[in-house]
Amino acid sequence: MEKLEVKNPTLILDEKICRQNLSNMAERAKKHGLKLVPHFKTHQSLLIGEWYKDYGVQEITVSSFKMAYYFKDKGFSNIHIAFPFNPLLISDLNGIQDQSISIQLVNEEVTKALATDLTKETGFFIEIDTGYGRTGVPIGKLEEIDAILREASFSHKLKFKGFYIHAGHSYYADLEGIHKIQKEIQEAFRILKAKYKSQYTELVCRSGDTPTCSIMDDFEYIDEIGPGNFVFYDITQAEIGSCSREDIAIILAAPVVDIKKGNNEILIHAGGVHLSKDVLNLNGHKNFGEVVYLNELGWEHPTAPSYLKSISQEHGTIHASAQLMDSIKIGDIIGILPIHSCMTADCMKEYKTLNGRMVDHLEGRGITG
Repeated sequence: MEKLEVKNPTLILDEKICRQNLSNMAERAKKHGLKLVPHFKTHQSLLIGEWYKDYGVQEITVSSFKMAYYFKDKGFSNIHIAFPFNPLLISDLNGIQDQSISIQLVNEEVTKALATDLTKETGFFIEIDTGYGRTGVPIGKLEEIDAILREASFSHKLKFKGFYIHAGHSYYADLEGIHKIQKEIQEAFRILKAKYKSQYTELVCRSGDTPTCSIMDDFEYIDEIGPGNFVFYDITQAEIGSCSREDIAIILAAPVVDIKKGNNEILIHAGGVHLSKDVLNLNGHKNFGEVVYLNELGWEHPTAPSYLKSISQEHGTIHASAQLMDSIKIGDIIGILPIHSCMTADCMKEYKTLNGRMVDHLEGRGITG
């Protein structure tokens, strides 16, 4: 790792692992007859976005208008903004030419505004809530779906594409809970297809969370999947069972600035501004990230675990194993597997590959070479 010349907290990306994750999800989609329309909110990178094309991805999902604009000229046939559409952006949407954009609707009011002011043909999904409780029309309120479709029918520009579910509560579930959530998704889509398919013969049902897409093998009533986190995975996904720790494609490389041998503690330059403050409670302790050892090929997973037990804005304190304490010295660089890769990438705003290449991020520098 010396060739990377890491001196400050740096987000390291292993392209080989990342591409293997892409390949695996593409194969899962193919196996189950699903279209893969991945979410780009995890990586937010033009270069990484190009890699998806090697695995047959033609349409993508984003979480904001700004992100859609970032990817708009990169050869994807459609960009879906999987966030309740903000009516203040109607004129901005009208201004995007030569790019197919689809949006997400959750209420009658925004649909009415679009029907009045939209000047370009735009596809839309109706988001459905099956228990997450964050956003979307509850599956038990079909009259709200009818109201959205009625308002959309007054415009020749709004084109109904289907229904979208992001079961975000799967990120907090065990395997049994994920099976239950998947069944709820399937039942919702069954109900919706039974009611609306005869009128809207081309409607599709898209499910968008990484745990169900990674774990489940029953996708009845689901036509498309849109996971995002799978591109990197993280400790949360490993604990859920979506992946192994060996599937995690990014680490935060952080300098060691102090060692407290009597307490088995290592102080590193890595805190909330680098990793975010996402935390898991594992084995009775708080875990803000897990240690890996850097080597000339990337990193390796230790036999005796060490973990980041506390963080502040810039500081992180590692509870170290005896193995790590025997080998570490001040000035070394240590690797941290993130609890939540999406948030860590957003905090760091750029990546460095194992061969030293800088990789862009929407919120950071536009460096891809």
